[in-house]
Amino acid sequence: MKQLTPNLMVDDVKETLRFYREVLGFSPLMTVPDEGTPVWAMVACGEVQLMFQERASIVAEYPKLDSLALGGALTFYIKVDDVAGLYARVKDRATILRPLHRTFYDADEFALEDCNGFILTFAADAM
Repeated sequence: MKQLTPNLMVDDVKETLRFYREVLGFSPLMTVPDEGTPVWAMVACGEVQLMFQERASIVAEYPKLDSLALGGALTFYIKVDDVAGLYARVKDRATILRPLHRTFYDADEFALEDCNGFILTFAADAM
């Protein structure tokens, strides 16, 4: 195995792109279609890449997803260089689920909910 790039089911790819770009600082790499309203997109920030696919489009590929809620029963753990700086930038622009804190495993981290209900935890080794 070489890489993991989650493809997340969302209701609105355009709104998801806005959130990840404007709030979290991701850059769009590709959208389908290239122009107009996207049904799929890939974004990146540093080494982290995510894909987003509109519900109807992904359900056509995987019908089992039709009955599932957005957000799923999972969390994403993303290591960053400056967790305190990121927290300061996003705390008033996103739903914070766990404020910045020190964990028992000696990491500084916080968690937020994205515009689709996915939980993202951002962490850095404690200094």
